[in-house]
Amino acid sequence: MTVIKFEPFKDLESLSSKMQKFFDDYPAAGTEYASTFHPKIDITESEKSISIEAELPGVKKEDVKLQIEDNILTISGEKKNAPSGEKNYFRSERCFGNFSRRFTIPADVDIQSVSAEFTDGILNINIEKRIEKHAKERTIEIK
Repeated sequence: MTVIKFEPFKDLESLSSKMQKFFDDYPAAGTEYASTFHPKIDITESEKSISIEAELPGVKKEDVKLQIEDNILTISGEKKNAPSGEKNYFRSERCFGNFSRRFTIPADVDIQSVSAEFTDGILNINIEKRIEKHAKERTIEIK
């Protein structure tokens, strides 16, 4: 007979993650994102660095601000719409407005080495990790 551990909240966690994915994939379905711009972000990690890639189509480089404070990286800015009266829209489905995304980054990063590049609507941020050099040999003084 196999004993199976009872985990009553496991199904709720799965449901919660599926609901969150639904609202991330279809922002118009959630009232929070229905009329605001919410950029998609990919975060990857290697042995030496953390890379963040943000999709910012239609956003100018000068309208984006990056800030790190207390291991919180904030990407903020504004996706601007054409001035009102300039166009007579038949239909408009694109989102505009201010945006802000915040991410906790590990404490072992070197914030002085952060670099960012903005090309073709993609913001690439590279954060180097601190590499502590350990001495391979050490002479210990006996007192």
